[in-house]
Amino acid sequence: MRDDVNKPDTHTSEPAAPSHGERPRRLGLVGFAALLAIGGFVAYGAWSHAQRRSAALETERQQEDAVPTVRVARVVTNSAPRVLDLPGSTEAFDAATVYARATGYIAKRNVDIGSEVKAGAVLAVIAAPDLDQQLLQAEAQVAQLQAAVTQAQSNKQLALVTNNRTQTLVVQGWQTKQQGDTDRLTYDAQTAALKVAEANLQAGEAQVSRLKELTGFEQVVAPFDGFITQRHIDVGSLVTADQSTGTPLFDIAHSEVLRTQIYVPQDAVFGLKDGASAEVRVPEIPGRVFHGTVARNANALQPGTRTRLTEVDVDNADGTLFPGLYCTVRLFIPRAQPVISIPSQALIFNKNGLSAAVYDDGVVRLRKLNLLADNGAEVDVRTGLKPDDLVILSPPINIRDGMRVAASRDSDNVHVGSAESGASAKD
Repeated sequence: MRDDVNKPDTHTSEPAAPSHGERPRRLGLVGFAALLAIGGFVAYGAWSHAQRRSAALETERQQEDAVPTVRVARVVTNSAPRVLDLPGSTEAFDAATVYARATGYIAKRNVDIGSEVKAGAVLAVIAAPDLDQQLLQAEAQVAQLQAAVTQAQSNKQLALVTNNRTQTLVVQGWQTKQQGDTDRLTYDAQTAALKVAEANLQAGEAQVSRLKELTGFEQVVAPFDGFITQRHIDVGSLVTADQSTGTPLFDIAHSEVLRTQIYVPQDAVFGLKDGASAEVRVPEIPGRVFHGTVARNANALQPGTRTRLTEVDVDNADGTLFPGLYCTVRLFIPRAQPVISIPSQALIFNKNGLSAAVYDDGVVRLRKLNLLADNGAEVDVRTGLKPDDLVILSPPINIRDGMRVAASRDSDNVHVGSAESGASAKD
């Protein structure tokens, strides 16, 4: 018998493998635990959502039950003149471009851009030798024509004496009738020749006068008082006196009085009359107001814009303003009848159109509006409101008809639509 039969087994015994029934049981326990965890999470999420929904509903209910405080203003009628600000531009009262009337070269230039000139002052001198020679030639021709007139007068006088003598001799029979006719017709011919000579002299004198006028244009003078705004030539420049392609020499402007052009809209045309006062402001001169007068208008509206060109004359004796400035013209247009004016912040614009919220003993009443004019900070209302209504300023976004609100304590001191408030709003 072998020895290892009686030796003890020194190796550790391995655990027995699970049976086929124990493995599914463990998997079932794990799945059940996972389902319990998922159910817990779902239950917690549902509870949390219910809590948030309940809080939101409570907040919404509180907001619905809350009574917002609003600012209100009492509406009154406005009979003060309508204040209308319009953009405009200044222009010189008189402006002209001086052209050459004589062909030649610039011999002398006395002014430059910005020079102040008086009417009749010599701006430049044109050297025109051809024109001077034409004048001398025309004057010589006039001298010849004057001599021709003198000669024709002598011939006429001689023909008159000869005709008178011949006619006496014909009556006495000492001269033939043919000779009498000849001397009589010769006198008539000399009379006509004198008239021709005199007409030629008048034509020559007219030519001399025209050339003298043209040579007078060799000195270019200012047509009126003003300033030189543009210089187109210099010494030595060739200039021509052609009517269609003449050379411009200078631009001159008279700016002691400025024309300010504006375009008045149709809704203000009928209330604005010539002679009405106006105020002109330039952005670069803050705090300075230039007073003007509505001087003239086009008496017709432009079809494209339905506006009327109007000019306001502004005194500029101190020379503060310049032609070509952008400015703002304030007009004061009388109203045909009092209107209701409200601040623009009281307007509500939505899908239902334009309206305003009226405070009626703690309840909101929405009124649909029909505007007469939009003046920027204020609007004139044609229909929709009546005097003593209380309009809500800057109404809440969720405002609706029948909503309950409370008026703030400082609202009673607010009045809109009065002449004072309209002026302050514009200023």
